[in-house]
Amino acid sequence: MAAKIYTTKDAPIAPLKKKTLAVIGFGSQGHAHALNLKDSGLKVIIGLYPKSKSREVAKKLGFEVMDTAEAVKAADVIMVATPDTVIPAVYNKDIAPHLKKGKTLLFSHGFAVHFKTITVPSDVDVILVAPKGPGHTVRSQFLAGKGVPGLIAIHQDVSGKAQQTALAWAGGVGCARAGVFETNFREETVTDLFGEQVVLCGGATALVKAGFEVLVDAGYQPEMAYFECLHELKLIVDLMNEQGIAGMRFSISETAEYGDVTVGPKIIDASVKKRMVAQLKAIESGKFAKEWTAEFAGGNKNFNAIRKSEAAHPIEKVGEKLRSTMSWIKQSKIKKGASQASFTSSSK
Repeated sequence: MAAKIYTTKDAPIAPLKKKTLAVIGFGSQGHAHALNLKDSGLKVIIGLYPKSKSREVAKKLGFEVMDTAEAVKAADVIMVATPDTVIPAVYNKDIAPHLKKGKTLLFSHGFAVHFKTITVPSDVDVILVAPKGPGHTVRSQFLAGKGVPGLIAIHQDVSGKAQQTALAWAGGVGCARAGVFETNFREETVTDLFGEQVVLCGGATALVKAGFEVLVDAGYQPEMAYFECLHELKLIVDLMNEQGIAGMRFSISETAEYGDVTVGPKIIDASVKKRMVAQLKAIESGKFAKEWTAEFAGGNKNFNAIRKSEAAHPIEKVGEKLRSTMSWIKQSKIKKGASQASFTSSSK
């Protein structure tokens, strides 16, 4: 059965008009939701810890900024927009003690609720609104009078109006302009993690690096390997994004298309799909969530070592040199220790 698509006529913001909306955190998704809701004419406050560097940024953008606990007390709907691994500490210290019947908890990714890293009270609505795009795109599309598609989910409906609230929020941030799809916390969380790990991030980067290494090890110039295995990937992905796989194949040469359909299945074969299934089960069972939360709790020692090793891969040096010749690509430096935002989720 095809999913129902909700549009602007299904997502009026009226249910939020007389409410105070708190966004806890002001990162990628948090700032986009807050700004879009504010521009939609809704009352939005920001909750941050006392020494957060985002406090001044939010104030300059016209928001009332409070300590997290005070924002939760003052709000009717509370969006938890902090990283998955940070949510438990923030929630237990500053959010949970101030939740009262009639309030609504809102998430942009279901990780904390689905994997029970937090315990939600039984007398509040718990919902999810997840734009399918990074925060800067959620904001830029809104400003352009458009929107990115979004998901809503209802974990707990005490008031009988949880779906109405979720749709109103989705309308306020602009998702209803493109289409809103209803899912559930489990489906959103599992599919989001699977996509990130197996295809979008983990799968794509591993494939790119492996192809680069094979060409370089065979004696071909690193620059040629970079162009063919990384640079041109965007061109193909853009075609798929705009036209689907069939449209992409229509747009490339017959030589490329024949290589696609005959060689691709030999590389991504049944053994790869078998490992994909195994990883899906690891996500569904909570094994990955436990591993990740334990890694974070232990100070990210293994994670940081992997980051350091990956940053030293030859493809990074070659890419930095080649991108400096491409005037159309915005150059940016990755700052060590900078906060990072999730791509889907959430954290996307």
